[in-house]
Amino acid sequence: MQDLSLSDSAQQTPQARTWVLRIGAFLMLGAGGAFAVAGLSTLDQPVQIKQLVEAVSTLATDGQIQSLSASDMRLYRSDTSRSNDTADSLLKRLGLSDKAAADFLRSNPLVRDNLLGRAGRLLNAEVNEDQHLLKLTARWTTESNAEFQRLVIEKTEHGFSAVRDTGPLKASVRLSGGLIQSSLFAATDDARIPDSIAMQMADIFGGDIDFHRSLRKGDRFTVSYESLEADGEVLKPGRVLSAEFVNKGKSFQAMWFQEASDKPGGYYSLDGQSLRRVYLASPLAFSRVTSGFKMRFHPILQEWRAHLGVDYAAPQGTPVRNVGMGVVESAGTMGGYGNAVVVKHNNGHSTVYAHLSKMLVKRGQSVSQGQTIGLVGATGWATGPHLHFEFRVNGRHQDPLQLARQSETIPVPAHARDRFNLQAKEVAQQLNTSAVAFANTNP
Repeated sequence: MQDLSLSDSAQQTPQARTWVLRIGAFLMLGAGGAFAVAGLSTLDQPVQIKQLVEAVSTLATDGQIQSLSASDMRLYRSDTSRSNDTADSLLKRLGLSDKAAADFLRSNPLVRDNLLGRAGRLLNAEVNEDQHLLKLTARWTTESNAEFQRLVIEKTEHGFSAVRDTGPLKASVRLSGGLIQSSLFAATDDARIPDSIAMQMADIFGGDIDFHRSLRKGDRFTVSYESLEADGEVLKPGRVLSAEFVNKGKSFQAMWFQEASDKPGGYYSLDGQSLRRVYLASPLAFSRVTSGFKMRFHPILQEWRAHLGVDYAAPQGTPVRNVGMGVVESAGTMGGYGNAVVVKHNNGHSTVYAHLSKMLVKRGQSVSQGQTIGLVGATGWATGPHLHFEFRVNGRHQDPLQLARQSETIPVPAHARDRFNLQAKEVAQQLNTSAVAFANTNP
């Protein structure tokens, strides 16, 4: 048998050398040796090597790099001012570290009077890469809702400058809707509807829907409202334009109507009846009714007796609003009622607001509907902060909630009826389309 070891004779025999290399490669590579052995067959063939040389042009990046280096990087940040803002805290919240800017904010009278310590200003800041202020713009609305104020603080070659001017507000219309699962505020939060719009809806439909006790899971609503914009930025929500609320399967619709620019507008049902009743349904905007107009076990006297009013649980200091136009008959301490205000209305009607922590009206003073007349407290016979509210007709107690719903309404004036009907037709079509769209997206 031929010896396949690497002997001197094998090294001198080309054929033997080839076999030894093949077997060694197989033993070292195992299963992969099949590929290696195949490649070794080329060892006897001369390998030709070619070299290719081509010129490659480089990208012209020098100019771009110089251009980027020469340009200033600007970062943009937004926030809202707070009532406790100082120059340092405001800049820190915007991510700035700029002593010169802080010194200017503290010393400039326009900034001190219109920005520092003022809540609710919309802020837009332009910052360089060193976290230094380049420009700060603050915007806020005026009482008219027709224009906004703008304060611009800008860095110049000579330091910082501040300029205040006025611009017109632009109103756009937004349409949204929601489904009640627990409360009105929870539903409007889910639909990203501002709180002020939710409160307007509660006020609009408050004469027909008891938002404290009557909401049911599955109730739904749609609403169109103004969104007031300044320089393309949403500054605040405006007025509700139209709305529909379906409560317990019954639909209530409303629209804003103003017969002339020099006359006050109001909300009406689509058949032309005013939704502003003589009396508000509740003396508190939002709270939980804890004791209704009925017999109850008195928590202090420890006996059953008629409860001749409605109790509203609310935090100490909650504003109490007068439910109807009238004159203050008395304002002072009334035994178990504690601090109480009595308002006299027309037709022998009067209302009582008891357990107040503070009274904000005096005897003989004329008061309007919705005016704040006191603050919730726990004076008199009260186990905790709440408002006790009574409605009397010729001295006799009546259920306040029923009387509010039965109070008269005022229809659209006859001379404005045609224009109202035209607008109401458009609103009805819009609400119907919105209801169908809402039903399709919330089966």
